Amino acid sequence: MFTLHCTAKLRDRIKRPLASTKRPSTTLLGDWYATALFWKPQLALLVNERTLMPILLPLAPASTLPERLGPAVGALLHQYGMALPLIERELAAMTEVDVAKTSNRRVVGTMNEFGFEASIYREGMGATDLAKLSMRLAETPCGAIGHNSPDRLMLDVVSRTHH
Repeated sequence: MFTLHCTAKLRDRIKRPLASTKRPSTTLLGDWYATALFWKPQLALLVNERTLMPILLPLAPASTLPERLGPAVGALLHQYGMALPLIERELAAMTEVDVAKTSNRRVVGTMNEFGFEASIYREGMGATDLAKLSMRLAETPCGAIGHNSPDRLMLDVVSRTHH
């Protein structure tokens, strides 16, 4: 179980009722934040609250975005060489999702910065592969996490938790 904290512009697209109470996350990585990028094609930018790890996904169909995040996280963990049992545990914990408003300004600020950087990377590098673009964003040092990069922090969180 985890909460997907969505910006207002994304909540309008997802069309889901908001969770009435905050339940604690049962996932290793914790809750996620999401916003819509109105590019062509439209994308969803998702950022992990704990590590600031970004994932870009197609926005359409928006109503299925909460359910599509789990498999995207699984693919991401696989790309970083995580063990299959860890990936399976994270995916199992992500099958239940609550939708809520954003509440962490640090993550929202980072999400806005990633949106800006993604547009520059996409134009400058001609990057259309969303996985590669996500991984490029993940290498970006972030002041919100002590100038560490989300990919290094995610690897550190996972290795500390499962070794």
